[in-house]
Amino acid sequence: MDTRLQQYDDKMKKAYDYLEADYATIRAGRANPHVLDKLRVNYYGTPTPIQQVGNITVPEARIIQIAPWEKSLIKEIEKAILTSDLGINPTSDGSVIRLVFPELTEERRKDLVKEVKKKAEESKVAVRNIRRDGNDSFKKLAKTEISEDEIKQLEDQLQKLTDKYIKEMDALMESKSKEIMTV
Repeated sequence: MDTRLQQYDDKMKKAYDYLEADYATIRAGRANPHVLDKLRVNYYGTPTPIQQVGNITVPEARIIQIAPWEKSLIKEIEKAILTSDLGINPTSDGSVIRLVFPELTEERRKDLVKEVKKKAEESKVAVRNIRRDGNDSFKKLAKTEISEDEIKQLEDQLQKLTDKYIKEMDALMESKSKEIMTV
């Protein structure tokens, strides 16, 4: 691959990776520890990811269990979960916290699919913006360094990269939507 294209490939890959990570935090009816990825607890005055202050397990399909390494963190973890957008009330027995995920309603599933499609569209817009930036930089090169034929080739290759990533994002969106709609 042309070195002038590599930076745009890297940026598009980052947009795809971001979408993939974003989808991991969307729950699809069964317990997925990644829904806790964005949550932080106050650990000695420092906002710390829940994964770094306790052990997270999935003992059953719709239950996440958090066993903090320090019992004093139970209230902090419960507070972080309650103030988040998870919409789940944690239950605690004094040593572990359990999150029981209810079965998703049909309406909630449709809302989640809309959210998935919206996130995919935002990522595709980011990829198209990267393509536009690339084309602009190629046009600036035209004035000094390279021929119009080379510019055309670079633009075609950049378009192929764009198409590849958009196709991958569509496939990711389809599989996540299917996962959400599966009861």
